Amino acid sequence: MITMAAKAAAKKSSKGASSKKDAYKTEGGKLVRTKPVCPKCGPGVFMATHKDRVSCGKCGYTEFAKKE
Repeated sequence: MITMAAKAAAKKSSKGASSKKDAYKTEGGKLVRTKPVCPKCGPGVFMATHKDRVSCGKCGYTEFAKKE
């Protein structure tokens, strides 16, 4: 029998989950943003990177990758 705690733990683990620590890196004593920033919302809002597009979770702005 599976308990509720086991179900919740199974749901929590997701493949490829991103965090704030992945959005920045330090180079030469300065913070550098590694993810694209939304042009509408400004420098505080990062865009989610998908395989064929990048999109903003706040305003919905989307840029599609060019097909080659």
